[in-house]
Amino acid sequence: MAAMRLASQLGEQFDSAIRARTRDVDVVSIASGVPEALPMDIDAMIALPFLQSGQVAPTKPAGWPFGLKWIQLVSVGADLYPDWLFEGPVVSCARGATSDALAEFALAAIFAAAKNMPNIWIDAIDDWKHQGIGMVRGSTLGIVGFGGIGAALAPRALALGMSVIATRRTDALFGIDGVERAESLTDLFARSDHVVLAAPATAETRGMISAEVLSHAKQGLHLINLARGILIDDDALLAALDRRQLSLASLDVTHPEPLPADHPFYRHPQIRVSPHVAVMTNEVGGALLDKLTANLDRVARGQAPEDIVDLNRGY
Repeated sequence: MAAMRLASQLGEQFDSAIRARTRDVDVVSIASGVPEALPMDIDAMIALPFLQSGQVAPTKPAGWPFGLKWIQLVSVGADLYPDWLFEGPVVSCARGATSDALAEFALAAIFAAAKNMPNIWIDAIDDWKHQGIGMVRGSTLGIVGFGGIGAALAPRALALGMSVIATRRTDALFGIDGVERAESLTDLFARSDHVVLAAPATAETRGMISAEVLSHAKQGLHLINLARGILIDDDALLAALDRRQLSLASLDVTHPEPLPADHPFYRHPQIRVSPHVAVMTNEVGGALLDKLTANLDRVARGQAPEDIVDLNRGY
């Protein structure tokens, strides 16, 4: 008889991989979204996000949390799940599983901006004209919210010859030689050529990239958002771009998601929007599997899972 019954929303292919990696775990595949009911002998659940940014949270199903004792989120942030999900069972997040993918995406955005891609590509002889491009080496990267993403991104940026400055919620050391702590958010914006947002969505971070912060931005700054769209005051961002204080905004996340058809971000020449794809790599699945199976092993041995969610932190 299985020691644990696990309900998974990740699909049969992923569930088969879990079965191949674990012992004494009965994996039951369930549909995505809010589970209206679960058998009382289901001990744990792997949960996909229940909503997208800007959506109204679904109501709590009758009988929640059923027999669940532990929930593993596939995301790092807790904001894409309703508050009632955290009532009762221990909830852990996937902190670290997506960090490498997000770091690479940030670097791709930085290189695209510096080399003026895709604008330098031509498809006609009349466009065969030389134009200047920039260098990544010697530029300054600012990281807002130095957690797993920052820890993955900073060494890569330093290896490319960038200077790296960062902010974080606590006074804890960054743990990476060469990363300098910015005095404040405005100090970071004033000194950076590229800024990557990697902070969680909380009441404190909502709208943190405000008109006041953007007014201190270094001329020509490139803003990259890999965190949550709700961190940015959209009107303030548009104004900063229009006055050319910022040169570009690369946004893999927005608020809401998806943006409505008439949203100005789609039409603005200095904004590049991607549909929340930075983590959509084959390698992320493997990292998530490693995270999950390690936590399954911990729980099976009577230990708490790693990276238990703290709603005050947002992850």
